[in-house]
Amino acid sequence: MLPAPQFQAFNPPRRILMGPGPSDVYPEVLAAQARPTVGHLDPLFVGMMDELKSLIQYAFQTQNEMTMAVSAPGSAGMETCFVNLVEPGEKVIVCRNGVFGERMRQNVERVGAIAVVVDNEWGTPVDPAAVEVALKANPDAKFLAFVHAETSTGALSDAKTLCALAKQHGCLSIVDAVTSLGGVELRVDEWGIDAIYSGSQKCLSCVPGLSPVSFSPAAVEKLKNRKTPVQSWFLDQSLVMAYWSSAGGKRSYHHTAPVNALYALHESLRLLAAEGLEHAWQRHKEMHLVLRAGLEKLGLNFVVEEASRLPQLNAVFIPEGVDDASVRTRLLNDYNLEIGAGLGALAGKAWRIGLMGFGARRENVALCLRALEEVLS
Repeated sequence: MLPAPQFQAFNPPRRILMGPGPSDVYPEVLAAQARPTVGHLDPLFVGMMDELKSLIQYAFQTQNEMTMAVSAPGSAGMETCFVNLVEPGEKVIVCRNGVFGERMRQNVERVGAIAVVVDNEWGTPVDPAAVEVALKANPDAKFLAFVHAETSTGALSDAKTLCALAKQHGCLSIVDAVTSLGGVELRVDEWGIDAIYSGSQKCLSCVPGLSPVSFSPAAVEKLKNRKTPVQSWFLDQSLVMAYWSSAGGKRSYHHTAPVNALYALHESLRLLAAEGLEHAWQRHKEMHLVLRAGLEKLGLNFVVEEASRLPQLNAVFIPEGVDDASVRTRLLNDYNLEIGAGLGALAGKAWRIGLMGFGARRENVALCLRALEEVLS
């Protein structure tokens, strides 16, 4: 028999999380996760799930019946949308202006479908004119997929216009809202979004590991009329929905839900509803403006032009001659402050500074600016 390993309890330091996610978690959310665990079919838990569904609908601004939280992170939310809706051989227009647009392309090809890629320069939003050209050139396309808030660059695309284009050309839209939900304007029903996914760990300031998703009636109809089975049993929404909603409150067992993590998501969305969506959007914008002024005084230049810039994800170029890793290491070790490195084409060239959810507050901005000034000087 192997000897029993002996370790101390893990007690991490209190970090200030100002990277691309996870974000600082609300104290109330951490406390909610510590509440007693009950069974995932307990009537009290089922009642909480009904409330959680309503809270997700509020955050997305939708009345879609098929709205829930996938028991896995935002990447699983992405896969949920693609494996449920896209069938082998179908054509998908995929907009790629960063890392996560590329992940969409990979999802399309993994289900055996055809990806028609519309590329945009990193740091720029998706160009609706280029998308329209692709839609006209591919009248047999079934879907338009794009990232609303590209986490790798900090660029915000015009979801309302892009979804309108999809509708005009008979396509369903699949939208990545991992970084946008709760941080910038997002209106699923009004904008005609068909399938959307997000993550718990960004502007919702919840613990990582859950992905809110929502499917429009048109998307549900597409799922019901599939010619082939959904390739993932776990992510098959026609099965999962029987756990999240069924007649008379009786739920069908599908999987053991992450009970305490769902407590946490319920609390984070309850706090968002108490603040009000529009107030949350405005708070993120105001804190961005304070951060922007300070970063510009330090001589740091933004990757994204102001008109398309995410308030909650600020990508700035690293000054010439400054070592990326050493600055981030000093911030972490000396100030307990985490900012993010660049991804993909921006690796080693940019920092990503998050202002998400509970983290979008003045004391965080002040600490970040002071620490950067001291380290860079």
